[in-house]
Amino acid sequence: MKAIGYIRVSTAGQANEGVSLDNQRAKIRAYCELKDIELVEIIEDAGLSGSKSTREGYQRVLTMCGEGELGSVIVYSISRFTRSTKDLLEFVDSYVIKKGIVLHSLSESLDTSTPTGRFMLKIMGAMNELEREQIGERTRSALQYKMSRNERAGQIPYGWSLSEDGKTLIENPREQEAIERIVALKGNGYTLRAICFELTKEGYKPQGKTWYPQSISNILRRAA
Repeated sequence: MKAIGYIRVSTAGQANEGVSLDNQRAKIRAYCELKDIELVEIIEDAGLSGSKSTREGYQRVLTMCGEGELGSVIVYSISRFTRSTKDLLEFVDSYVIKKGIVLHSLSESLDTSTPTGRFMLKIMGAMNELEREQIGERTRSALQYKMSRNERAGQIPYGWSLSEDGKTLIENPREQEAIERIVALKGNGYTLRAICFELTKEGYKPQGKTWYPQSISNILRRAA
């Protein structure tokens, strides 16, 4: 059966961590040559968060898997494929189990053609999500501690607000919606300046007086 590769990078800085698009692409091709797997295409998502299932490339992978013409999907690591346990489990149930798609992950030496491989995939997905949630919790705790000591806590990140007692960070629904819109526009190839224009047109309010490309870049970096 034919196989496709999937690669993703969230920020330009990850190129220095060995997970650049070129690095992932080269390792997937080498793996396929070693395993004698027919690689027909490598699909990519550049500059997008692994926690968002609306990635265009990711959705294309799902469509191709559903069409029944593929035998395998090959990724550099599970975290490059998705950081959402929910999305990962849905992929396992819908495509690995029901369609017989084999998911290969190079970093974890994972092959879901075996029951053990499928079990380990679920464990690793849960660990990835736990890591992401712990990072968010540490950020909130540090901010709350500074405020409790009447210290300058810095600007509240876009997408969040303080509770009425001023001690807890809570999600701002409208700003969270704007973040998802920013990620989607970036995934569709919009420039940072074009995203600013679209957000203004659609009525999304920035933290300051107007949207700036650097503000969009900062939001994308935090969403990664």
